[in-house]
Amino acid sequence: MNYQQIGRTGVKVSPLCFGTMTFGDSADENTSAEIYQKVRDAGINFFDCANVYAGGQSEEILGNLMYGERDKLIITSKVHGAMSNDINDRGLSRRNIVKACEQSLKRLKTDYLDFYFLHQFDPEVPIEESLKALDDLVRHGMILYPAVSNWAAWQIAKAAGISAKQELARFELIQPMYNLLKRQAEVEILPMALSEEIGVVPYNPMGAGMLTGKYNSKNKPKDARITVNAMYAKRYSDASYLTTAKAFTKYAKEKGLEPAMLAVAWVKAHPAITAPIFGARKVEQLAAPLKALNYKMSQKMYTEIAALSPQPPLANDRSEER
Repeated sequence: MNYQQIGRTGVKVSPLCFGTMTFGDSADENTSAEIYQKVRDAGINFFDCANVYAGGQSEEILGNLMYGERDKLIITSKVHGAMSNDINDRGLSRRNIVKACEQSLKRLKTDYLDFYFLHQFDPEVPIEESLKALDDLVRHGMILYPAVSNWAAWQIAKAAGISAKQELARFELIQPMYNLLKRQAEVEILPMALSEEIGVVPYNPMGAGMLTGKYNSKNKPKDARITVNAMYAKRYSDASYLTTAKAFTKYAKEKGLEPAMLAVAWVKAHPAITAPIFGARKVEQLAAPLKALNYKMSQKMYTEIAALSPQPPLANDRSEER
């Protein structure tokens, strides 16, 4: 397996990251244990989590599963979402960042997090306050590297400038949404990551299942994310997505490849991507995406797949001159 370096950190990770959002939610403890062992057997050493996943249960289950091999793994978690009815138990204030990190460490049964994500942007808190809190966590050894998820490129760039000016630990990892249906990250986030040598671990590479071939206008599995989860239903409600998914599935089958594997491999093939994040509710759902671990996509195939969905406009909107 060709392990990937995260930005300029020197940290090496498997070319796929496993997302543990299902642990304690749609996957019970026994199923989570089977899934964990399967991905570990495949060589994956990179696990993504968050304090809000299953109300903290995902962290607890992952903490139990990784016991005894913690130092062999790269573990992430996140802070921002509400963890209780307490008005201060959310957001990116120094108070909540420090408190949430302490709680995540306890649930995960570890002394440190390799990467700690600010999960969302908090317009009520100055970026400086959040960055200084993360820097303190680095200095105390509670986290090794700050990271950020779901921020706009300008917000990340602003934070990078503040970190450089004030000599604070900078974001070393970015987690945007990115797949063949959702390509906004190509406009500014991915070019910025390449320019600044920041790692990228995108989520939803299979488009919440739409790119696996199991969806069409007449068939939506009853237990699928888009069917049972209102957030995903809204996220992938654009009718054009079904058209793209249908064309992509046809392309994959013509090549004799599984759509789920190819969807992950296409995201992985972008030069800015360190490791796509994939998840599973059942052990059998692991087979196809795991095949993307060692799949090398040709530039010709990458371009052909990219042509199946609209390319987002350039940031300066002057494509007529390109």
